[in-house]
Amino acid sequence: FFSLCSEALFSAMQSGWWLYVTTLHLLCSNTVGFYLPGVTPVEYEKGDNVSIKVNSIKSTRTAIPFDYYSLMHCRPIGTGSIKADVENFGEILWGDIIKPSRYAGAMKIDVNCAKLCTTKPKEKKPDQPSRQLKKLKQRIDDEYRGHLILDNLPVSEVYIWEGHRESLYYKLGYPLGVPGNKTRDSLVNNHLAFTIKYHKPEGLPGFRIVGFNVVPYSVESSVIEQECRPGADWQPESYAPQTVVWKPLSRATPHITWSYSIKWEEDVETAWASRWDHYLKSADASNSKIHWFSIVNSLLIVLFLSGMVAMILLRALHKDFNRYNDPDNEYEAQEETGWKLVHADVFRTPRHHELLSVYVGTGGQLLGMAVITQFFALLGFLSPANRGGLLTAMLLLFVLMGSYGGYITARVAKMFHAQSWRTVTLTGVVLPGQIFVIFFAMDLLLWSKGASNAVPFTTLLALFGLWFCVSVPLVFVGAIFGYKRPTIEQPLSINQIPRHIPEQKWYLRPPVTVILAGVIPFGAAFIEIYFILSSLWLNKFYYVFGFMAIVMLILAITCAEISIVMVYFQLCYEDYNWWWRSFFISASSGLHLFLYSIFYFATSLKISSFWSGVLYFGWMFVVSYVFAVMTGTIGFLATFVFVRKIYSALKVD
Repeated sequence: FFSLCSEALFSAMQSGWWLYVTTLHLLCSNTVGFYLPGVTPVEYEKGDNVSIKVNSIKSTRTAIPFDYYSLMHCRPIGTGSIKADVENFGEILWGDIIKPSRYAGAMKIDVNCAKLCTTKPKEKKPDQPSRQLKKLKQRIDDEYRGHLILDNLPVSEVYIWEGHRESLYYKLGYPLGVPGNKTRDSLVNNHLAFTIKYHKPEGLPGFRIVGFNVVPYSVESSVIEQECRPGADWQPESYAPQTVVWKPLSRATPHITWSYSIKWEEDVETAWASRWDHYLKSADASNSKIHWFSIVNSLLIVLFLSGMVAMILLRALHKDFNRYNDPDNEYEAQEETGWKLVHADVFRTPRHHELLSVYVGTGGQLLGMAVITQFFALLGFLSPANRGGLLTAMLLLFVLMGSYGGYITARVAKMFHAQSWRTVTLTGVVLPGQIFVIFFAMDLLLWSKGASNAVPFTTLLALFGLWFCVSVPLVFVGAIFGYKRPTIEQPLSINQIPRHIPEQKWYLRPPVTVILAGVIPFGAAFIEIYFILSSLWLNKFYYVFGFMAIVMLILAITCAEISIVMVYFQLCYEDYNWWWRSFFISASSGLHLFLYSIFYFATSLKISSFWSGVLYFGWMFVVSYVFAVMTGTIGFLATFVFVRKIYSALKVD
């Protein structure tokens, strides 16, 4: 559904149908709740053809995916350039290049051994080492895995943990081969033994595919050419392996022969609706005990902060109100100290207020995107079966939430008496522009490496169209409504001459308070962040959106409370420059997220390539930056409400 909306929006932008864009915006916003997730089951009769497709090859050691046919694999018969089956923006951005293959089978008909083809390295000069063999060996040594798809199910290897059948572990894809070293040549897995499981639904004709597993073997090409035939006693594990040697030329591999076998098994327990459960339960994120531990840990932090906020409101503020508001108070004649002294400066317009309005508006846009995406994920609309659906939904929702960001920016800017269309324009271009510059630089790097997730020029044009023809206009639409709203009036007047701020102790200065306070929001979510990073960089599924929703709620409460507590202490020491600090206190959790990504890179990843590291830290900077803007916006808005609340109840002569 999201892919259809994005394609239609792109078509409308190209033709200039602004009325159509507006209508589609309303349609997508109002009818998304009626979309049914997943794909329609396909029933196969015995003997019906089943097609196996190939996806990009990926490795956790490089984080750079490549096209399956960039290596010496068998290509479909009679095709020149192989066209990819692209369904949405998310697939392109994620690097999923799904193409047809030569693997073929028929429902419930076993294939003992079938020869695919024989590929020979193509060389420009016969006296030079083969580049194709070198590339194949390099991909094998980098632990790349091939990915195939049958009936929208990814192929996987199945392992048994601790010798129990109940502890099956499904690992996506299959290794392209066995890495070599100085004493052993690399081996290529040129024979794939597929096991396809099917289920017979009650009351319906035909069969449904519920499992797609593989066992890869390395078999010498000459053995495949002689022994691989129907009816032969085929035992791939008993044959000599096929090595990959590219130099010296005297030992270079002359050719590689590829083959496969298919075995059908009936699965009476697994229904079509639950066929993805094996993959999801095999993910690290499926361990509910760890998530509950994370939630309990986060709740303890929230309870601690809630107790501090309650203490401030019920004891400190109540005591202060009585002292400040009681005209007969015996301490009234004494020199006043505390947060009341800055009442005539606390609502003074901050420096760079235009930029603050822009970031708060953009943060509201990101929060709206995150909340709605989370809502659809909880309902099951963004399942892993819909490849690229989550990324497409986030992109489309960010574009459509531009009106919300423009509205918030206009309200904040008007409160500062600095309303201008320049501020609105910056809301639509600052954060997306910064991200696009980084994205474009990394895309050029991916193009130079020939990666499958290098975004084509046409997709870049489509992204530009969504940005400037949909998102930015919606920002202006939201700003129009925001500027029409009444100005947010402050409860106290502001002195013309700013009050002198006393010298602050070292632990109350902005760098210290901001950086140390940001540890608490990050600590409330870092365990869940670990699983999300594993999903992004270790090619694992993440589908525990219920736990994520709880952690997001706890994170929001933590950001709000820590900003309130730190700003209150700041005001007590007569420092009224709280606007930006309330934003940075929570936003510094993004800094801690980036620092944690460095630790995760060093301890959990095996990336050794320099350019792969550049891609990793480039994307993690973007993620941390977006996370900082979102959390900073939560802290700012919560602190703004708190400060207005305490000062509006204050009597001032």
